[in-house]
Amino acid sequence: MTDNSAQMKAVTIPEFGAAEVLRLDEVKIPEPGPGQVTIDVAYAGANFAEVLYRRGVVDVPLPFVPGIEVSGRIRAIGPQVEGLVVGQPVAALTIVEGGGYAEVVTASADLVAPVDGYDLPLDIAAALPSNSTTAFLVLDRVAGIRPGARVLVHAAAGGVGSQLGQAARLLGAGRVVGTVGSEAKIETAKRFGYDEVVLRDRVADVGEFDVVVDMVGGPARRASLDLLAPMGRLVVMGNASGGDDVGIPANELWFTNKTVSGFNLAAFSAAFPAEAGRALRRAVEAAASGRMRVEVETLPLAQAAEAHRRIESGSTTGKLVLRTA
Repeated sequence: MTDNSAQMKAVTIPEFGAAEVLRLDEVKIPEPGPGQVTIDVAYAGANFAEVLYRRGVVDVPLPFVPGIEVSGRIRAIGPQVEGLVVGQPVAALTIVEGGGYAEVVTASADLVAPVDGYDLPLDIAAALPSNSTTAFLVLDRVAGIRPGARVLVHAAAGGVGSQLGQAARLLGAGRVVGTVGSEAKIETAKRFGYDEVVLRDRVADVGEFDVVVDMVGGPARRASLDLLAPMGRLVVMGNASGGDDVGIPANELWFTNKTVSGFNLAAFSAAFPAEAGRALRRAVEAAASGRMRVEVETLPLAQAAEAHRRIESGSTTGKLVLRTA
């Protein structure tokens, strides 16, 4: 018999604001519905997306438990779920409804990837569902990368940037260049599959590209469009700089044979959960085989506010994950 009064620890957003608004609370343990599982969370990834929730950029009901990705073990299985078993270690995207900054989270079974059978620690597994999955979807599904392609990635030392360079290599790119915002991040970014890493304000000197991925926005967006070769694709997937939106005239795209696409993992996962799940399982296999490198640093769940401050400062490299135990 289910105890509907059972409580768990979770980090909540009781009101929009600075990192200090995050609070460690006692909330009700969720139960899985049809097509869902619940997961006893071991680690939850910390991402810029959760910063946007906390700031109120994304309209969510308050109080809200953020957290778009986790690793842990299956706790319970809802109706209409096959291929997963209680106790199984998994990585999961919880981006559609959030909830990952908690001891237990609900996830769509389509967005869960088993990690049993792999030599993959759960802290590493928690870093894969958002960034590594995004890297494969952006380059393969959205940009349609081809063998020998020239690829430019902004914010190459960050969580998703560290994965995009490696995914480009795995998908057959010929030249992969990254940009960073400071000299201190150049050597870090070079560890993640880039042929060359340059400061973002010097990117005009590195040539033409078939694919540019921009999660920075502001001046980098306009520069990205100028760097595209004919038939090049610019994929827009963030605005970490907080800069004003950059208008791109449709006639310019027409005259120059260039394409601009957008990618949002939450919206994609809600519309195409099975495809997002396949990309997640692809990321798990790549990381477990050693073909995709992931660097993580762990903090206790109670220090979620510190994780947010570090993400907002731009000082992070690789990935921060929050440990529930």
